[in-house]
Amino acid sequence: MSDKRVYSDNPRVLAVQTLAKIKNGAYSNLQLNQIIKQHKLGEADTRLLTTLVYGVIQHRLTFEYWLEPFIGSKKINPWVRELLYTAVFQMQYLDKIPQHAIFNESIEVAKILGHVGIGKFVTAILHNISRQGLRDVADIKDDVERLSIEYSLPVWLVEELIKQNGDKHARQIITSINDAPKQSVRVNTVITTDEEVVQALEAENFIVESSKVAAHAFVVSGGHVASSKAYHDGWLTLQDESAMLPVESLHLTPDVKNILDAAAAPGGKTTQLAQYSAPDAIITALDVHEHKIKLINHNAERLHVADKIHARVLDARKVPEQIDKKFERILVDAPCSGFGLLRRKPEIRYDKTIEDVASLARLQAEILDSVSQNLAKNGIMVYSTCTILRQENDDVVTKFLKNHPNFELMPTKTSYKLKLDDSEKALHVYPSDYQTDGFFVATLRKND
Repeated sequence: MSDKRVYSDNPRVLAVQTLAKIKNGAYSNLQLNQIIKQHKLGEADTRLLTTLVYGVIQHRLTFEYWLEPFIGSKKINPWVRELLYTAVFQMQYLDKIPQHAIFNESIEVAKILGHVGIGKFVTAILHNISRQGLRDVADIKDDVERLSIEYSLPVWLVEELIKQNGDKHARQIITSINDAPKQSVRVNTVITTDEEVVQALEAENFIVESSKVAAHAFVVSGGHVASSKAYHDGWLTLQDESAMLPVESLHLTPDVKNILDAAAAPGGKTTQLAQYSAPDAIITALDVHEHKIKLINHNAERLHVADKIHARVLDARKVPEQIDKKFERILVDAPCSGFGLLRRKPEIRYDKTIEDVASLARLQAEILDSVSQNLAKNGIMVYSTCTILRQENDDVVTKFLKNHPNFELMPTKTSYKLKLDDSEKALHVYPSDYQTDGFFVATLRKND
């Protein structure tokens, strides 16, 4: 961060400050929400701030490659580097802002957060870029390195995606990862209908399209849905379309009374379980953090399903020790690397390593092994993650089945019968398939 204590409502200043904080470990979505709440920004400034922050994070390795010839070994303040990245992002990816405006605004930000000397340094760099141009990523000879720089993904992740999916499919996934995420909602059919929600949103000038991925779901544009009356009244909740699929695949029927959500926070799937289950069903929702239990309860109250949800602090690996109940259905939406969420949380690509993936796979296996002991005979357990790496998906399920011969893998069936023609029984949803988050869903049945 800049040494100067600056309060400003200038979206470019806020973008640089936010990016510096994210580089220091803050999460992009949480930091952005906090900044937007603290400052009185109009819709256009909020949109510019969001675009700059996500744009720089998504393309950070590309910007490093482009700027290296102009900066070289010079030691510069991290916030100055973020400022240069925002300028290059606007020059390369935003076609409605003229170059002279980008230069003038960037130099002004340099002066606000620093001093005249930094302003002159930024001026010199930007004018050199204008005169000399940026080097072409296509000049990189190595295919993996080129993909890494062009789409700003670590080399190890590019290598894994190619190894696991083949070159053609991996490229489809990689080229879709930096697309803008869609805003999607799930209708709360406990208190309203799809038709009523569409009418309510359209009355507030939202554009509403039916989901092709999940039932009672819509893709919404034209505004901030969480500010709508329908959201405030609990008629809907924000949830990615692919995130709705694990609950759909649990085959909830009227005779299912006891359901375990083993890793429940923040409660999106927990409230979906309450919505789809019998009126007298009880959902036991677990998380290891007290503040996240409060978040689950808050979401349950807003959606008018709190009477069906019993949330408690408990590590899912301790379920057999602490809970003697048997459940007809168990959802394990496991903690994971989150590589299916790169559109929404772009910074995680730089934080995670292949060693982290292996560590998470061990945790996921421990959770599955633990909660499976509380599944009733002929009960169904769904294992899901929001990652696209097989180490945390297929490999975890394969290991579990090897160690638990009384379980079988069933075809994962969703409301819209996604990918049922695939040879694999588990469901893999990649970001390139439906322009949603990447997700994995496996459906397991206990036979004794």
